[in-house]
Amino acid sequence: MTRSVWLKADDEVGDWDARRARITAGLEAGVDVVLVDQRDVDRVRELGQVTVAAFTGDDVHVMDADDEGGEPDIAVVGKGGEGDGTVDLPSDFSGSADLTTLRRDGANASYVRILNEDYEAFAQEAATEADYTVVVGDDWKIIPLENLIARIGEETDLVAGVRSAEEARTAFETLELGADAVLLDTDDPGVIRDTVDVRDESEREQLSMQYATVTAVEETGSADRVCVDTGTMMNDDEGMLVGSMSRGLFFVHAETAESPYVASRPFRVNAGAVHAYVRTPGGGTKYLSELKSGDEVQVVSTDGSTREAIVGRSKIERRPMFRVEAETENGDRIETLLQNAETIKVATEAGRKAVTDLEAGDELLVYYEDTARHFGEAVDESIIEK
Repeated sequence: MTRSVWLKADDEVGDWDARRARITAGLEAGVDVVLVDQRDVDRVRELGQVTVAAFTGDDVHVMDADDEGGEPDIAVVGKGGEGDGTVDLPSDFSGSADLTTLRRDGANASYVRILNEDYEAFAQEAATEADYTVVVGDDWKIIPLENLIARIGEETDLVAGVRSAEEARTAFETLELGADAVLLDTDDPGVIRDTVDVRDESEREQLSMQYATVTAVEETGSADRVCVDTGTMMNDDEGMLVGSMSRGLFFVHAETAESPYVASRPFRVNAGAVHAYVRTPGGGTKYLSELKSGDEVQVVSTDGSTREAIVGRSKIERRPMFRVEAETENGDRIETLLQNAETIKVATEAGRKAVTDLEAGDELLVYYEDTARHFGEAVDESIIEK
């Protein structure tokens, strides 16, 4: 499931200066959608490129005489009407003015403030008509969200109102399915950034790493090797997964360690020869020779946690190499080519170790999956790599 962060920036936030400050913080943090009143649609687009949702409908004052407004990407019904309690809910939801507006005007989203169980039921009814169902609560409790997640299917994206990154995490994790998105209501740039981080974390893989026993370390002569320089600073326990065989990839540390010979390059992984695979976000692979500026690669920690990084450049040079071979827990032999240099570090059971110091019997950290690949995608077929 793809998660998203909406940022609330309508007139309840304050005047345009206050709204603009909040929107700017959201754009800088990487929110997916900004929710405003219709009069601010074009103003938001002048600030940056982002999906714009806007409150519309007959019951909402959305335009001033001097405002041109604009057409939003997502039209939202419910403010100033039944959805937020301004107008009492009808006893028969089929006669709801908000639902009629959804159908008549082709709006994309409904906005419902969960005041009691009747509003839960109303949100459920609105979900059958809307691409997005935005639900907020003044005194938010987990039970209404659990109820809506359980009752609402794939006909709508459920957007839960939150005020903090912690609440966003809870919304994304509730009933193990979670909300599709959160509507964040805060002026704090730090909270906005933290909430975007929670969104990213919720979509990332957690890999199950294992150790493989080194069976051979051999000098092979020179080959074209690739340094992957990213636009991301990596930590001491981070690196990338690379290997000659897609089913078994070796963990290679980023060049974060200081050396008497060269300064640290915490944005770089010296990843091996051009033929090798490198793992990418979502479980794919690419050949190192294919990497270019703007591509995404997967940064992996020794505990198996992952994140994304953008390639800034791929640096290919001819260098002396080692062939490193290892045997996995199930007896499979995997291997890769790594540069013969003390600055290239791998993760062993005893800690970080230079590839120049590797010996048969060392336990190397690897990611292993018993599957074949075709053009970087896992396939169910027999492929022999040796």
